[in-house]
Amino acid sequence: MWSSCVKSWPVGQLFVMCAPAGTGKTTLAKRLSLALSNVRCVPTVTTRPKRAGEISGEDYIFETKENFNSLLQRGELVEHIELHGHWYGTSKRELEAARKSGKHALLVIDTRGALAIRQLFPCVLIFIKPPSLEALRQRLEGRATEDAESILKRLAWAQGELQDEKYFDYSVVNEDVDLAFQVLSGIIVAESHRVQRG
Repeated sequence: MWSSCVKSWPVGQLFVMCAPAGTGKTTLAKRLSLALSNVRCVPTVTTRPKRAGEISGEDYIFETKENFNSLLQRGELVEHIELHGHWYGTSKRELEAARKSGKHALLVIDTRGALAIRQLFPCVLIFIKPPSLEALRQRLEGRATEDAESILKRLAWAQGELQDEKYFDYSVVNEDVDLAFQVLSGIIVAESHRVQRG
C-alpha cells in the first residue's frame, strides 16, 4: 500500500506549492530545483495541451484523456481534479521516484489537491499569492495563452483559491520574483533543520 510511504519519507521532505494560475509558481519551482541540489520537482500528469517551451516529463507529464483515465482506474494517481476543462493528477510513481532520490520532493498543484495530499503524507504546504487580483489579471493577459472568457474563469477560480490560504503553513507574495525565490529557499532550508514536526 502506498500509505506506507508516510513512515518512509526520511530521505527527504515533501513540499507542496500552490498558487492561482499566472502567479508564477512554475517559474519559482524551476528556480528552486535548479538552485537547490536537494530539491526535485515532481511533474503533474495533465491532459491539457503542451504550451510553447514546455518539456514533457519535466514541466508536466502530458497524457491523452484516455491514458489519464487508465491511470486513474489503475489507482496510479494519488489525487486528481478537473480544472478549466482539463484533468490534472499526481503520479504515485513520480512521488516514489522523488522519495528514492534522497531529495526533497516539490509538488506544484492546486489547493484542493494539496489538502488531499496532506491527508496522505506529512508535508509542508506553501501558498503563493499574487500582489492583487488586478496584477494577476494583467499577468494572465500578458502570457497570451487564454482568451478573455478563460481569463475571467481563472480569476473567479483564483478568488476561491485565495480563501484556502488559511490551511497552508506558509504564504508568500510573488510581487518580486527574486524576493519570492529567496523566501521560498529560506523555507526549505529552515524546514530541513526542523527538530520537531506535527
